[in-house]
Amino acid sequence: MSPASSRAQRRQRRNLLISVLAVVAISLGSFAAVFAAKWTPRLGLDLAGGLSVVYQTARNVSPSELNETVDILNNRVNGLGVSGAQVSTQGHNQIAVSIPGVKNPAALLKEIGNTAQLYFRPVYCTAYPFALNPGSKATKTAAAVPPQKAISGNGTLPACGSQYATNAANLDVTPNNSVQGYTSNNPTPDPSFAPYTSTNYSTNNYAKKTVLLPSLPAKGTSVSNTLRYVLGPAEMTGEAIGSAVAQQDQTGAWEVNYTLKGSANSALWDKVAQENFHLLLGIELDGVVQSAPLIQPSQATFTSFGGQGTISGGNMTEADAKSLALAMEFGSLPVRLNQLTTQTVSPTLGKSALKAGLGAGLGGLIFVLLYVMLYYRALGVVVISGLALTAAMLWAIISALGHTSFSPSFDLAGITGLIVDSYIVYFERLKDETRAGRSIRTSVDRGFKSAWRTVWAADFVSLLAAVILYVVAVGDVKGFAFFLGLSTIMDMAVTWFYTRPLVILLGRSERFTQAGRFGIARGLAVRRTAPDPGKGKGTGKGTSTGKGTDAGNGKGTDGRRLIKPGGVPAS
Repeated sequence: MSPASSRAQRRQRRNLLISVLAVVAISLGSFAAVFAAKWTPRLGLDLAGGLSVVYQTARNVSPSELNETVDILNNRVNGLGVSGAQVSTQGHNQIAVSIPGVKNPAALLKEIGNTAQLYFRPVYCTAYPFALNPGSKATKTAAAVPPQKAISGNGTLPACGSQYATNAANLDVTPNNSVQGYTSNNPTPDPSFAPYTSTNYSTNNYAKKTVLLPSLPAKGTSVSNTLRYVLGPAEMTGEAIGSAVAQQDQTGAWEVNYTLKGSANSALWDKVAQENFHLLLGIELDGVVQSAPLIQPSQATFTSFGGQGTISGGNMTEADAKSLALAMEFGSLPVRLNQLTTQTVSPTLGKSALKAGLGAGLGGLIFVLLYVMLYYRALGVVVISGLALTAAMLWAIISALGHTSFSPSFDLAGITGLIVDSYIVYFERLKDETRAGRSIRTSVDRGFKSAWRTVWAADFVSLLAAVILYVVAVGDVKGFAFFLGLSTIMDMAVTWFYTRPLVILLGRSERFTQAGRFGIARGLAVRRTAPDPGKGKGTGKGTSTGKGTDAGNGKGTDGRRLIKPGGVPAS
């Protein structure tokens, strides 16, 4: 063997060894990392339990409106940091939402089912909370006063009293150099609205009505005890909002900073703000006034907002700010939703099925691995180690993805998508090569080339099917498709970077190929044929007959492969 050829073989051996060690290091390292971080796969609804709710639209909707609603609900659930949720349509007017691992179902339902109709309305005046005069009995000096009856706030509301109106004259906003930047009056609430109930935001023509709405309650209080606002028709909706984020200002108070969608909506907002310059503008979300700020009170003249603004003031807490930002960020639902059914799903049944499945699968896997060890001998070690490394890497990847925005959930359907099946293809090709008369050293290279074409074609079909299923399917089938695609990619990677180099290294080592009953040669059913003892001596000039006889130097062919003296296959 020439020095150049020897160096090439050493370089190839080194590259093969590096590939094997790299796969081992990556697999075990990633598994150790997620184990140290105490990360585990995010379990799906059938394994972790959770919430399952079905919504029905309040009116008939088009398919496009239903799909838009599904997209918005998906965004809301993801925006709340909930992983593994599934939102899908049922029929022509129902939407099913499944959310695993829910700790506070009531709060979550309030967030995702909230229609988030955001309106910007001018403030006419303020009003006291709803209250009725209980009346009084007649006395010697006064006549009986009958109990006051409630008046519906859904009808036409009276005008605000002149002394209570929040108009420019009563507010008298004056910019100055004080810390606040201005001074203003604060008209008292109009008592005439006390017997009026708050306007129901589901009434017809709601956006164009004059309404009576409560303000956002402080922590520990209810909306029935808060100051109310008499608001005019909506002048702008939340559809004009492009993005919104909740954050704290310099004083630590929570606020929502928002930007408008495009120049048209920016111009609309400037128009609304200019019409209400130095006046109160109510920001209403689904029948509750989130805030009613003065427009640019510290400025003597109006200036453009430049496509962005801030919602602050009132009693806005961190939760209020984040909830408002979420609703503004992901838009209003095109239709109001009613809860049709709500069900808390127990993980008991799914976990029982998982335990039974894992027990049966583990038992079957042990028998299969024992069979592989007995059938392929030393090559069985490749199968066992490859499966262990693949399992470690899959666990690490799935656990890490559970802490990302993508966050797939691991359920029973996903488990069925985890498949690895390339070892047998390669090993059977090795058998075909050795049956053709080639040595194990030569077969490991040639066998992989032909096996890789089969593996690549099969895995490509599986990957294509997984992609198509993931795109067109919903629910559990989508999860199955994801894990099928992931395991298929892992199968191809491990086959190329681990199985191939390790089998080649073992096949070129006589210690493993001829290791008695455990050797690769025994696993590939390579016969060790000895030369004919009666014809093993000659003049040294004989030729092989091709039938296992030797008329020359003790070397000949058995008609299938070269053999050395004693029947050892030649390298």
